[in-house]
Amino acid sequence: MNQLQKVENYVFKLFKDNLSFNYTYHNFMHTTMVVEAAKSLINKYDLDEKQTQNIIIAAWLHDTGYTVSVNEHEKYSVEIAKRYLTENLFSEESINEIESLILVTNLNNEPQNISESIMRDADSFHLGHSEYNKFAELLRIEIKKVHNKEFSDNDWHQENRDFFINQHRYYTDAAKELWQNQKDINLIAIQSKINEIELVGESINKYELKKKKYDKIQQMDRGVDTLFRVTLNNHTRLSDIADSKANILLSVNAIIISIALSTLIPKLSAPKNEYLIIPSCVLLIASVTSIIFAILSTKPNVTYENFTADDLKKRKVNLLFFGNFYQMSLDTYEEAMNELMKDRDYVYNSLTRDLFYLGKVLERKYRLLSITYTIFMIGTILSVLAFGIALFMNY
Repeated sequence: MNQLQKVENYVFKLFKDNLSFNYTYHNFMHTTMVVEAAKSLINKYDLDEKQTQNIIIAAWLHDTGYTVSVNEHEKYSVEIAKRYLTENLFSEESINEIESLILVTNLNNEPQNISESIMRDADSFHLGHSEYNKFAELLRIEIKKVHNKEFSDNDWHQENRDFFINQHRYYTDAAKELWQNQKDINLIAIQSKINEIELVGESINKYELKKKKYDKIQQMDRGVDTLFRVTLNNHTRLSDIADSKANILLSVNAIIISIALSTLIPKLSAPKNEYLIIPSCVLLIASVTSIIFAILSTKPNVTYENFTADDLKKRKVNLLFFGNFYQMSLDTYEEAMNELMKDRDYVYNSLTRDLFYLGKVLERKYRLLSITYTIFMIGTILSVLAFGIALFMNY
């Protein structure tokens, strides 16, 4: 596994275990998009491999401080980055450069070189994104939850306009080429919303009352959507991790058995080596048992549900699970899915069932994997002790 994959896994686990769900904007999804934005800018410049790696690593680590505190999060991000990079034997030069790249995401710090400019621009890619309104709304929700501060629509648009005009600019030509045009379009849209609110005047009050109720429902839906998306992604990542661990044990024990069969077992037929039979059997039994449980932990365990047309009409069927719909005709499935998409509660119930069964699969994987590691550890210890005792008794 290369350094970039390792730091991605580290940040994913750090956010999963320590980041509050109140952070609807500054989370792993945002971090991933900043990394991709940084890569887009890097491709526009002739940077060496070391510069490229440092920028991407800084992009992964730049918001990890939110797991400690929202205040001075850049400082905490630097502390977390320094600890991780030191443990992974990065050079002092690379550590210092990555720290500088993280600190430059603070709006009070000005970029001093092309790497810092790329990092600063990548962190504000969303201002020039066609989906800017969605990002801004997630940030608005986060501010409300974390800072307990709520904006009216007009105040929020005013804040955004001020930030666009007076506090932000892109530093690299690449960022200007990629995002400046869309940023200008987004600014015009913000100004249009401000004008619309001001022109409506007093009649806006009635509109605001209705819109607040609508926004409340929409915010709840977005929060639930984010919850399902993050949780499903976490389940998938955890399943991948379990499979990787099982594959490691399979490989190790396969090598042990291969070596034992090719070099150790043939020699046991000699009378002078009879004292090694029991230790060899202990070793082989432990390895074979570990392999069996490792295979069981990675073996697919798919449940199939039988249902009737009446169950389909009563919406008791989870159409998102292939074990249910693979028997249906295309026309029936399309008709059922159209009904599903019309019913918000039916959609969430189906997603909930998916999460439940994924959790069941994960529990089985990790339980068997835990047994496998225990068998491998105990088997290794017993094998070593058996060989030691056999050698001692023979001499």
